Amino acid sequence: MSERSNASETRLSVRKTYKLYVGGKFPRSESGRSYQVTGTDGSTLANAARASRKDVRDAVVAARKAQPGWAGSTAYLRGQILYRVAEMLEGRRAQFVEEVRAADGATKKVAEAFLDAAVDRWVWYAGWADKVPQVLGGANPVAGPYFNLSSPEPTGVVGVVAPQKGPLLGLISVIAPAIVTGNTVVVLASEDKPLPAITLGEVLATSDLPGGVVNILTGHVAEMAPHLASHADVNGVDLTGVDDAELARSLEVSAAGNLKRVFRAGNEDWLAEPGIKRLRAWTEIKTVWHPAAG
Repeated sequence: MSERSNASETRLSVRKTYKLYVGGKFPRSESGRSYQVTGTDGSTLANAARASRKDVRDAVVAARKAQPGWAGSTAYLRGQILYRVAEMLEGRRAQFVEEVRAADGATKKVAEAFLDAAVDRWVWYAGWADKVPQVLGGANPVAGPYFNLSSPEPTGVVGVVAPQKGPLLGLISVIAPAIVTGNTVVVLASEDKPLPAITLGEVLATSDLPGGVVNILTGHVAEMAPHLASHADVNGVDLTGVDDAELARSLEVSAAGNLKRVFRAGNEDWLAEPGIKRLRAWTEIKTVWHPAAG
């Protein structure tokens, strides 16, 4: 009994190495850099990988590779996969609650409420997978012997700067609407509060979501965002997490280089009803004309 007690007292903890999430795998940053993540009390929580411009390019390549297959899957399948992710989020409840508490300095009760809202938000978006075509598309009346049909299609690869506040609920609120409509994403996690994003990557990696649909990078947003916004193979950028007005403006200019779609929201209440504005933001409407039988 004494030997067991001594052994437990001297046992070293297994420290976690935080990495990026790219193409369904967990690579270290090619630069080998990391940065310190601290809690609201100033204590060190972890050392997270600090992604470079090369990591941004790798993530875009992974997202582009995965996009045709993900967009080509049935809406029913996408909805089922997203619902499975929600199940796994619920299964890691305790870990997410502790990470939200550490990031925001919230009480356990508040952190649990945000976790509940995050899971519910993911389920809510999962339910939209087979409804978007009916809501955003349809038959258009025309003066002539033709059918005119409009249907939504995914924008493609979307670069997302995740909100700096609401590290889990806000993160899910910007990722889920993009992927449920058939897009793939490269996400720049909250710089100061990246741990929920890293854990979300672990959830996605062990779910049925194909590798490359969601790619998560941690590091300095001001360093990574310009390369993401100017990348020619990115079709849209969500600047929700860019709080610096000057940086946001420069990113919009960079995005204009190949006519990217830019979504920039103001201060959002992540607990409020999200509506369909993000679903609409990451779809393109394709209209087809067809002669009527006659």
